[in-house]
Amino acid sequence: MNILIVYAHPEPTSLNGSLKDFACNQLETQGHDVRVSDLYAMSFKAVADGNDFSVRKNPNQLNYLMEQMNASKEKSFSPDILLEQEKLEWADLIIFQYPIWWTETPAILKGWFDRVFAFGFAYGPGAYDKGNLSGKKALLSVTHGAPNLNNYGEFGLKGKLEERLFNIQHEKLFFSGIEVLEPFIFPSSASLDVRNAYFEKYKSRLLTIFEESTIPFHPLSHYQNGQLVEDYRTDNTM
Repeated sequence: MNILIVYAHPEPTSLNGSLKDFACNQLETQGHDVRVSDLYAMSFKAVADGNDFSVRKNPNQLNYLMEQMNASKEKSFSPDILLEQEKLEWADLIIFQYPIWWTETPAILKGWFDRVFAFGFAYGPGAYDKGNLSGKKALLSVTHGAPNLNNYGEFGLKGKLEERLFNIQHEKLFFSGIEVLEPFIFPSSASLDVRNAYFEKYKSRLLTIFEESTIPFHPLSHYQNGQLVEDYRTDNTM
């Protein structure tokens, strides 16, 4: 299978760098083809602007969404965007490897989504949950600095971790037609023994990654006027 790892950390010897290398080795050993988008090493431009298009539909006033739609039709994105979109089209599975910084992704990864998951390419025009990247799966492999997962949850100091990841898992990936796997969460402040145990857990997941069930998000048909219909509020679907 074809696997793209989108990696967002500036230090190659970091925990995130180790997890990226570990995933590459494990997946290639299984016979998968792996490509890596190392966003910091690539000096990937995070800011969306008019330079994202080799040809502008309206050179006098920038309507970014309209220009994305035009560039999706004409293949007139800047070369760095076209390359990342080609990788996405090639991939069966996308793994996002990044740390949680200030409750979010690093800015460079947010910019990657802004520019690469373009209107007309990743989604639209069409229904909310009928994205253009269907048939693919995605996994968030995320590190966090909390001492343990007890800091997260309904009554945790940092709130529900699912709420932190919803913006990517549902609003970007699921919205674009991608099936989302349960995230892999690694506590970066853990002891060496705990870290080693987490690497073993990750190894086990990578061995059966294409057999895993995906997160059962609610389709658009379960909503009415932007609210989940009451009949669906008690099931396990998100």
